[in-house]
Amino acid sequence: MLRKIPALVMLCGLTALVARAEDKTAVIEVGDTAPTFSSTDDTGKVWKSTDHVGKKIVVVYFYPADMTGGCTKQACGFRDDMSKLADKNVEVIGVSGDSVENHKIFKAVHKLNFPLLADETATVAKAFGVPHTLGEKSIKTKDADGKAIAMTRKASIDRWTFVIGKDGKIAYKNAKVNAAQDPKAVAAAIEKLK
Repeated sequence: MLRKIPALVMLCGLTALVARAEDKTAVIEVGDTAPTFSSTDDTGKVWKSTDHVGKKIVVVYFYPADMTGGCTKQACGFRDDMSKLADKNVEVIGVSGDSVENHKIFKAVHKLNFPLLADETATVAKAFGVPHTLGEKSIKTKDADGKAIAMTRKASIDRWTFVIGKDGKIAYKNAKVNAAQDPKAVAAAIEKLK
């Protein structure tokens, strides 16, 4: 019996090492090539970075949760600046651990005019090196008709913003985002690219 214990401990140790290696996130800095990624958008279609990066400047902003105070201010700021950004050939993508259904509600309530990607397993967040936690969380809110609903998300992703230049490289990274000021900070960063 004693001879079997070290082998079992060694096997458990190897399993733990494999799990930790798989959980590592990338470290992405300004000047690095942006990761290639895809995820389901708020319409239920797959959004692929390869269809957008290189054709436009792409803003990828990560946020914790739909229908919460700071996240709503940030999203509405991008909504309000969208025509100015579109005129500069800029596309904005919001990414959170919320489901497609949550994104549909968030988009309808606040009349958002850009795609929201459902990153329920934090795969996109990991690719960009954005800290996150997995686990279900619920909030009670109201839909576009004012009806009380409960929304559940499977991942909470930290608020970070990236700008991918037309060359496919990270042109701007902010890991200490002020939600309400993010759209203005992004616009200023884009101006410097010109």
